[in-house]
Parts: sequence; C-alpha cells; structure tokens
Amino acid sequence: MKLFMKAGSCSLAPHIVLKESGLAFETEAVDLKAKQTASGSNYLDINPKGYVPALKLDSGEVLTEGPAITQYIADQVPQKRLAPANGTIERSRLQSWLTFIGTELHKNFSPFFNPAATQEWKDIARANLERRFAYADGQLAGRQFLMGDDFSVADAYLFTVMRWAVYIKMDMAAWPNLLAFQARVAGRPSVQSAMKDEGLI
Repeated sequence: MKLFMKAGSCSLAPHIVLKESGLAFETEAVDLKAKQTASGSNYLDINPKGYVPALKLDSGEVLTEGPAITQYIADQVPQKRLAPANGTIERSRLQSWLTFIGTELHKNFSPFFNPAATQEWKDIARANLERRFAYADGQLAGRQFLMGDDFSVADAYLFTVMRWAVYIKMDMAAWPNLLAFQARVAGRPSVQSAMKDEGLI
C-alpha cells in the first residue's frame, strides 16, 4: 500500500493508523499547490479531488477520505482493535466520532488555512471550535480514549486535528482532559514514528 500525504496535514491520521496496524506500506509526499507527487506524478490522476490523504492499495485501487481509509486499515487487522466490528453499535459510535471530528473540528480549522477567509469567518470558526472542544473534553472525562480503554482510529484523527490548535494560537488549557489525551497519544510509539517520518519531531 502507498499513502499519499502532506506532512502535518490530516493525512497524519492514516499514517498513524498504518503504523499501529503493522501492515507493510510506503508513503509519498504530495505538493498540493502543484498537484504533483514527490516522484513527479500528476496527483489529480491518482485522486481527482486534489487533496490528501489517498491510499493506493496493492490491487491498484485508490481509497480517499481519511475516515474511510482508517477504517479500511483497521478492518485488515481486527486483532489490533483499532475499530469495533462492522455492524455493531460500537462501530456506529466510532463512525459518530469520526463524523464529529471531520465536520465539527477539522472543517472549522479550514478558514485559518485559507488566505481568502475573512476575520469574521475565523471568529465564528474559533467559537465553534471552543464549543466542540468543550464537548470532547467532557466526553473524555474518566476515559483513556474516545471509545474507552482501546486506542482507535478516531483517536488518531482527533490527535491530528488538535495539533493544529497551536498554529491558530488557541489556548487549550480550559480542557484538561483533552490535554491529557493529547499527551497520552503523543507518547505512543506509532505516533512518534509517524511524526518523525513526517519531520514533525
């Protein structure tokens, strides 16, 4: 498998999950402005959406969208318990978290990386992030991870998105459960390895 990624972006989440899985894979960086991969390929030929991540399977098929990619990886190694079994209420709860992180957190960071975004848009997004982080903090009370005691693909995604708070100078001190979660996830060998590979540490 090959993960097409950009260092520090949302593709860090599937990178972490691949490290957790123990499956064989390689990565290739993408210049998102030029839409070109590090090897010189036209990225739009690989993923017409033009953004990362994309996962090229050994069959040649390509999967896009981080939540879909991470669940696919998890299902290849059920013994790793990175996602509950399909068809269970626990799997639906995992998908609920992935949707929440994608639509309520990830997307509310978008204005801060968009040069055309107005200050009003950024202010609204920041207020949304504060409310959503407060919710997540409450849900993590007394828990190691979002789903309980087991690290899941949702934790990799939340960790990745939370990292962006520093870039917009958001003080996370009001949410101690989130800060403890972030430190806990950051210490995992898979996370350390993925971040080193991406030049983030």
